[in-house]
Amino acid sequence: MAQNASGKRSPLFIIFLTVFIDMLGVGIIIPVIPVIFFDPSSSFFAAEVSNTYRSVTYGFLIACFPFMQFFGAPLLGTISDRFGRKPILSMSLVGTMVGYLLFAWAILQQNLILLFISRMIPGFMGGNIAIILSSIADISDEESKTKNFGLVGMAFGLGFILGPTIGGLLADETVYSGFSHATPFWFTAILTLLNLIFVQFAFPETLKESRTSSISLFKGFQNIALSFQVPKLRYIFLVVLLLSLGFSFFTQFFSVYLIQEFSYSEKNIGLLYGWIGLWLAFTQGVIVRKLSNRFRSTQLLSVTIFGLSLALLVLLVPSEAIWFYVLNPFVAIFQGTTSPNMTSLISSQTGPERQGEILGINQSMNSLGQMIPPLIAGYINAIDSSLPLIAAAGLTFLGWIIFMLLARKQ
Repeated sequence: MAQNASGKRSPLFIIFLTVFIDMLGVGIIIPVIPVIFFDPSSSFFAAEVSNTYRSVTYGFLIACFPFMQFFGAPLLGTISDRFGRKPILSMSLVGTMVGYLLFAWAILQQNLILLFISRMIPGFMGGNIAIILSSIADISDEESKTKNFGLVGMAFGLGFILGPTIGGLLADETVYSGFSHATPFWFTAILTLLNLIFVQFAFPETLKESRTSSISLFKGFQNIALSFQVPKLRYIFLVVLLLSLGFSFFTQFFSVYLIQEFSYSEKNIGLLYGWIGLWLAFTQGVIVRKLSNRFRSTQLLSVTIFGLSLALLVLLVPSEAIWFYVLNPFVAIFQGTTSPNMTSLISSQTGPERQGEILGINQSMNSLGQMIPPLIAGYINAIDSSLPLIAAAGLTFLGWIIFMLLARKQ
């Protein structure tokens, strides 16, 4: 393992492994939830339940996770500035594990209310991303931030390579007769438990100096207001919001598009998302690290945000499913380059004592961007399954326009 300047072992690998295990759990459930709602063979809903009801209910279910995260993530980020990253990360993993267990039970009981509760609990406790990013900021200097954020992105990508593929296989009873839609959630709960044990014994405390700040359940709303009061960040956070809105339309309803237009199964969805994850990991583990040595974050973002908007729109062109294996790598490359550079740009605008707070604001904007699309997409998907992808491309393009105006002004 690499060592830092002080001669101590660098915690980067441990952070990387923690993120990988966590995102493996997240990736596993990706192919399963849309199939429960939209696959004709699913028994969760009665056959006479309309597609409009399924679509709108699915949208609200997807929205309840970021809705609760909107309250939980900035709160946990602020608390981690005071009490340290490790204990708060452990607490969030406990909530995540409970959520997975309840979701599996809700599927077996075919209980829609419990299904919502099981997503709300890990949503509120799922502030681990803000904590992880704060840990990266704690141990990085200005030159290494983009590379290190890219390394975390690589862990995301690797989790998405294996996660959706494993989830698609574990939910497919043709692979093994004992598998069901609940199986991936039992498996993910066990995986989260292992991650929790790993954090307890191996994850280092990276917070160098605690910072006392007000703790409020409504920190998310305060963050939204504060985001437009920080002179250097107000326009950047607006871009973050638009990009989050756009990419959420894609991530939350692209699998629905595949099911409705191309009759994808959970296994097929898992394999495609695994392919996307492979390119995402390669981008953030290799391409980002090389580009960060040659270009500034603003230079890269001026190209990658526009490229992402175009790549999302082109996904509507294919009439044969095989083309998604050709086109989606471009989505992964542009998004994989955009994300760490945007996070690095935000982190570099403030001192080390406010990393948890600023990245908590960033997470609030992302949570808001993830919360709104499914509430809208549930309705517009019932009209036409291509509309969420059109919205994804349009909002991303708007984010690029504002970013270019901001870059020119600065």
